[in-house]
Amino acid sequence: MTKESVETALNDIRPYLQADGGDVQLVEVTEDNIVKVKLQGACGSCPMSQMTLSQGIERQLKKTFPDLKSVEAV
Repeated sequence: MTKESVETALNDIRPYLQADGGDVQLVEVTEDNIVKVKLQGACGSCPMSQMTLSQGIERQLKKTFPDLKSVEAV
């Protein structure tokens, strides 16, 4: 799992976030398979952002990267 491959996977998720006025920025992919992202726009201040992170972004990335441990907002 490289930063480039995660960025490509995030590009598939972005249209859904952008439809609600938000976006996601990839910050880091750690050696222990944790993806760190920054939620932007409406997603950054939304009370449902934690659900978006775990039920949306993390779930989709785990389909592509089964060895992914978690997705964390920074």
